[in-house]
Amino acid sequence: MKLCHTIEEIRAACRDARKAGKTVGLVPTMGALHAGHASLIKAASTENSFVVVSVFVNPTQFAPTEDLSTYPRTLEADCRIAKEMGAQAVFAPSDRDMYLEGAATWVEVIGPITGILCGKSRPTHFRGVTTVVNKLFNIVQPDRAYFGQKDGQQAQIIRRMAEDLFMPLEIRIMPIVREEDGVALSSRNIYLTPGERTAALVLSKSLNNAKQLVEKGERQTAALRKAITDIIKAEPLAAIDYVELYSFPDLTELGENISGQVFIALAVRFGKTRLIDNIVVDCK
Repeated sequence: MKLCHTIEEIRAACRDARKAGKTVGLVPTMGALHAGHASLIKAASTENSFVVVSVFVNPTQFAPTEDLSTYPRTLEADCRIAKEMGAQAVFAPSDRDMYLEGAATWVEVIGPITGILCGKSRPTHFRGVTTVVNKLFNIVQPDRAYFGQKDGQQAQIIRRMAEDLFMPLEIRIMPIVREEDGVALSSRNIYLTPGERTAALVLSKSLNNAKQLVEKGERQTAALRKAITDIIKAEPLAAIDYVELYSFPDLTELGENISGQVFIALAVRFGKTRLIDNIVVDCK
């Protein structure tokens, strides 16, 4: 496996792969790889003959008060996981390579899809995400790119961007990977104290309870939101950012009653750590 630090290096590697008739898969990450990332890389290696894993802690998607400086950086371990899962290259550029001095171009998806959920509480976040993902798409020029459903809103925003800009690639959104106890894997889980880690179980617990209520016939949006909120509020270490329900995959507003596929999403703080989780339920 090849570790590339410059745009020229990774472009050359991808160009050689395409000349050899290989399909190119891209797994964009910020590093600190865990089993969730590993599942994306494995899926990419199954569906493509040349897989690139990008490792770049993107500064433009962090607000000034967020954890850019302390975000875990574990490139050596990341390369090992990428290789084990079948990647042929890791692209780990510097900030100055990805954001040239004097650069003045942003790629932004606007409208309701970015103004809700994490876009509401982190107003500059998705502009940073779509800009850096667009850069990665232009550099690697993949046939397919892989994202996790845990970041469900982000995945749909990237899909919207790719469709709107006629990007010649397939966006593949893969299932959430969870610990045995139900906690969704996240690079930020390492910030949790043992007590906060136990408290984080309320996320999957509340979502699974909502799913069971839907399966039993509950259709009132407010009732489902309240059921989730009540479970989370019963945990003293949990502080709710949002608990919301939207149609899926377009993430549009629901009425008093849910129907079709529904995206139930939440963001909750445990101490200084903000975790997100979601579930898609089908109530046809």
